[in-house]
Amino acid sequence: MEIRELQIQLSHGTTYYLEAGQGESLILLHGVGFYTGGDYWLKNIEELSKHFHVYAPDFVGWGNGDRLPVEYSFSYLADFVREFQDAIGAASTHVVGHSMGGWVAALFGYESPERVCTLTLVANGGISTRTLSSMTTFTPPTYEEILQHVMQTTEPGSINTEETAQRWYERTKITNAVEAYQKILNHMNQPLHRARYNLQRRLPHIKVPTLVVWGSEDQVNDLSMGEKVHSLIPKSEMAVLPYGHFLPSEAPQEFNKQVIQFIQKNVHLQTLKS
Repeated sequence: MEIRELQIQLSHGTTYYLEAGQGESLILLHGVGFYTGGDYWLKNIEELSKHFHVYAPDFVGWGNGDRLPVEYSFSYLADFVREFQDAIGAASTHVVGHSMGGWVAALFGYESPERVCTLTLVANGGISTRTLSSMTTFTPPTYEEILQHVMQTTEPGSINTEETAQRWYERTKITNAVEAYQKILNHMNQPLHRARYNLQRRLPHIKVPTLVVWGSEDQVNDLSMGEKVHSLIPKSEMAVLPYGHFLPSEAPQEFNKQVIQFIQKNVHLQTLKS
């Protein structure tokens, strides 16, 4: 499948996204990393696009798109997903979110269930109010640090690590990128905001079919957090894989298999009901 890099105009300006495939629409939401974006999902898009119409946007404030000189709230990021759906002409989609993207996806599933066909939460935060030192003490990474991260969190041989690291390093040089990102972190790491947008009270009200995917070796959000997320969402399913926090890139084949089977099963069940 050809993966197309496109751009779209939203209320905040230009957003870049990757698109491939056809069929049921699936949106992939990336994590909080400074230099990452929709292209984090490249190895997943290759396989997922054989089954679905896949979209992987850069969140507002990430990637190569426009930035706003303000702090972005969790609500703003959830509304970004709605606006992106509107812009691509999708009344509802399947939604997969990793880490921060999973937190936003869960908020979105709680707020707008009619816009979500299925929800897949991957190693997501959101049920703890703890602040993160990595946000408090953020400094722009060097090329060597990015390269090390790519090598540690990517299935060996699945991508060109040097090319990926260089692409992400170039994003650290975008004008005002550091300042904009620090504003995002300031909001996300503020204890009051983390408590206000905590998922604990929201997860029991999520009604859409939900898959929770976690790594047994996750050192960022440990497995007990994943088990708690699973227990709070009615009738959710859980898949535990023997990897760390970055499941989509650490084990793309196994991760893709879980997502494809879950979505196809629920599409089939919905077809039978109708």
